[in-house]
Amino acid sequence: MTTLSGLKQEVKENRKPEYDADPLFVNRWSPRSFSDKKVSEETLLGVLEAARWAPSAMNLQPWRFIVARTEENREKFQSFVMEGNQAWSKKAPVLILLVSEKERDGNEIGTHAFDTGAAWGFLSLQAAQKGLITHAMGGIYKDKAKEVLDIPDHFEVQALVALGYQGVMENLPENLQEREKPSDRRKVKESAFEGTFGKELV
Repeated sequence: MTTLSGLKQEVKENRKPEYDADPLFVNRWSPRSFSDKKVSEETLLGVLEAARWAPSAMNLQPWRFIVARTEENREKFQSFVMEGNQAWSKKAPVLILLVSEKERDGNEIGTHAFDTGAAWGFLSLQAAQKGLITHAMGGIYKDKAKEVLDIPDHFEVQALVALGYQGVMENLPENLQEREKPSDRRKVKESAFEGTFGKELV
């Protein structure tokens, strides 16, 4: 089992791993409170470098990352963020829109969303390793994002990721402060089955 000594205090209080896994996976969670500290270009590119090495069917690499770092670009991205997410995401120093190529040369890429999800996973773990936090949002107006950012029709918007350094909980609106803690997960045996759906693996 992952030793509790390898876990951050806030994680220790909310998560209890069942089996051995690197603490990096358990420690990563999705805070909403961002500090004012800027993310250097070298750090950002290192995070995107990790995402670059995600696996994909036939090595098609259908993911693209549209990055907003300047105040002007971040404000433009906020135009397609739903109101509930605007309250905290405005403070994130970096916003990254994940889009996936769903068709190439007239052929459908059936795994475009799956593969782009793998890239997001790599990105989030590399960010955590570098001391950053990430929070992925589905609460965006995808059609508006395509319009505002001139995204071609053969690409599909997947999610918007806020990236930066963690701030203090008190910076959040009161209703979000209660939620600013690592969430737990269901047990392995509730997700993994043996041979047929629903038959316990362990």
